[in-house]
Amino acid sequence: MERKLRIAQYGCGKMSVYTMRYAMEKGAEIVCAFGRSPHNIGKDIGEIAGVGKTGVLVQDSRDAVAILNEEKPDACIITTASRMQDLKGSLMDCAESGVNAITSGEEAFYPWNSSDKTTELLDELAKKNGVTLCGSGYQDVFWGNLITTLAGATHTIKRIIGKSSYNVEDYGLALAKAHGAGLSLADFEKEIAANDNISAAERKALIDQEAFLPSYMWNSNGWLCSQLGLTVKEQIQKCVPQTHDKELRSETLQMTIPAGNATGMSAVVTTITEEGIVIEGECIGKVYAAGEFDQNVWTIQGEPNTEVIINRPATVELTCATIVNRIPDLIAAAPGFTTTEKMPTSAFRARDLNFYAE
Repeated sequence: MERKLRIAQYGCGKMSVYTMRYAMEKGAEIVCAFGRSPHNIGKDIGEIAGVGKTGVLVQDSRDAVAILNEEKPDACIITTASRMQDLKGSLMDCAESGVNAITSGEEAFYPWNSSDKTTELLDELAKKNGVTLCGSGYQDVFWGNLITTLAGATHTIKRIIGKSSYNVEDYGLALAKAHGAGLSLADFEKEIAANDNISAAERKALIDQEAFLPSYMWNSNGWLCSQLGLTVKEQIQKCVPQTHDKELRSETLQMTIPAGNATGMSAVVTTITEEGIVIEGECIGKVYAAGEFDQNVWTIQGEPNTEVIINRPATVELTCATIVNRIPDLIAAAPGFTTTEKMPTSAFRARDLNFYAE
């Protein structure tokens, strides 16, 4: 493509600081941006991204459809929420306006196994308007393509075990509360863990009603199975509180968490496949104590055994860089809600994005 790619930004919080700057530094033009916070509406996007004034101001997301129809960007980056029910409105805005969209929302990475009705609705709308919708980010590489690449060097696989940790302080109040940070163990059991202490039939009913709360690995395990050609036989989820033996201050929660209370949670998703391969993915989100840091560890048990350990990954920046690098793939992909295992492996873009876009 000879001209610059025209990009819209939907959601102007912490993640947009990086997605907008990365897109601009890769030769794209941010032509419009939307937000809900009165703090950001009317602000120049350059002030948010730290690149100096651009003349493009953040506009109210309630006006997104009209503005997207007027600007007709090549793609929209959505960095607003994690769950499909919360992302549905912004994704529909883009699909109805004939704009490709990519979101950092974790459930959108592979929503077919948790919100299939919403995903089918978005898929039909996107196909009708000839655009592509997808989810991407950190998990695309570090819980997805990295693992399937390693699997490609493996003769036989019995089990794939993954563990990824992150500090909930880095992601805002909603995520910290969703992880049970600050709750007593009794309240954690009642408000968080009890949601997964259910039978397979009860879980299926919740999924059918789109009332199930998937942890991030729920969707990543589904993505891995799809990419590896595995058939899911059973999938379960369990949430376990994380604690610390001393009190911890949380600026996000604006409270000091008493010793022994939940600092967050570990969510373990175990997937049993018809082929006999078991995938066990664990994500640990909590308020960190001194000396703790993000870590991503994956082990493939089989012939041969392989383990990869990544210490201190810059999760936010890696998420945003992956999304920006994915934009040419998004534009080239088949219309519909097309998850990224059906796209090429995420690639570094040495040149401006328009060089890779068709």
